[in-house]
Amino acid sequence: MEKTVYNSFPLHPECPDLRRLADNPAEALLRAEADIVAAENAAEFDRYRTLEDLEEAQQDGRGVTRRTFVAGAAATATALATAQFVTTSASFAATKTGTLIHVFLYGGLDGLSLIAPDNDAVLNKARPDLLLGNDSLSLGRGFKLTSAFKPLEKWLSAGQLGFIPAVSDERLSRSHFQAADACNLGGLPNETGGRGWLDGLVDNLGKGTAFRSVGIGSTLPRSLVGNNGALSLNNVGSLRLNGDDRFRAATEKAIKGLFTGINHPVEEAVQEGMGALATAQKLAAKPYQPAEGVKYEGVGNAFQQLAQLIKGGANVRVATVGMGGYDTHENQGTREGGQLHRRLNELASAMAAFFTDLGPKAADVTIMVSSEFGRRVGSNNNGTDHGHGGVVTLLSGKKLAGSLLGTWNGLDKLDSGDVPEYNNMFNVYGAVAQGRFGLTNAEVDKVFPRQKYAPMKLYA
Repeated sequence: MEKTVYNSFPLHPECPDLRRLADNPAEALLRAEADIVAAENAAEFDRYRTLEDLEEAQQDGRGVTRRTFVAGAAATATALATAQFVTTSASFAATKTGTLIHVFLYGGLDGLSLIAPDNDAVLNKARPDLLLGNDSLSLGRGFKLTSAFKPLEKWLSAGQLGFIPAVSDERLSRSHFQAADACNLGGLPNETGGRGWLDGLVDNLGKGTAFRSVGIGSTLPRSLVGNNGALSLNNVGSLRLNGDDRFRAATEKAIKGLFTGINHPVEEAVQEGMGALATAQKLAAKPYQPAEGVKYEGVGNAFQQLAQLIKGGANVRVATVGMGGYDTHENQGTREGGQLHRRLNELASAMAAFFTDLGPKAADVTIMVSSEFGRRVGSNNNGTDHGHGGVVTLLSGKKLAGSLLGTWNGLDKLDSGDVPEYNNMFNVYGAVAQGRFGLTNAEVDKVFPRQKYAPMKLYA
């Protein structure tokens, strides 16, 4: 097998005996190229008395300027070895403060099972089997909150937990795929060029580290796809250099050597990428210990990874967490013991654990929870069908302007059986980001093409 692998890869003309360097051709070629470059640089330096003399000669066009690594087999090897972090093209020293975490609930959350107007005549008639229970929590403006969110009662009392009802956009259909795509892109694909809205947001956040945009999970969500090289992680320890463990240290050294002094934009990206690897390795070197009394379960395990990064100084600016199980066509179970109640309680428990674990650092974090659409007002077989007018949830270290935010004009005039759109989804997204990062209206406009941003007061 070893011979077959090597024979399928061209040998470097100046270092034919690659097997002594590594067991796989990519790492072997990379290290061979690094050794040759180092030897050439040393020989060139020996021709001059000082480093200043060498630099002057290079500027005058005398001598070898520096061996290019972007030719031949070594370029292929370099790409293979560094592909997982070269894309972090905006890796610089952090500037903006604060973190926005977007939690997306896949399936279409029934917002009226999360918050609802108390003793509403329309709801009493349309969904008598899905009303919130007597153990619900009181919200402002005549609304109540499901008892599944009791783990967050502390933050509700402190003015840091709020809800925006009747959130939608005319571009959203009742198709899971189409609506989720539009929500993550900030519009339709032909309006956004397929770029995620969170990636567009990152453009406004100044310089940052390789961890400035992170998706927790095995697949990068559409909201982070774009120009800024977001990382996708199942856990902090999974960020590591590709290749054989036995040769990893030598490979890292080779990469640093090849990407130093090349006068190319990729140099800074790779150097910072190597720094990101070092940070991840340091954080993963010992088991993470949450704050006393904090226990992460279910979707909480994703929040634990973010807590480890934030508390470890990784300078996360935007991050995503996904949670499924919200397509409740039957046996929805709004009250305690029900299917949806359990899912919401798992989410609330995870967010409570996360903010408790962060301690003082929670002051700089905002969590926004949304879904691709809401559901019909009327129930169907103790469940609900796809609809519009969902709910956005905010848990913020910054005090909010109230526990029920945005516009609410009641359920007297439904939109074809759905909750009407009183608050545009992308205005909500924009207002959350604006309040978190201090953006101008013009900066928010750039994040959402074809959308004229209308500010909303969400923060106190």
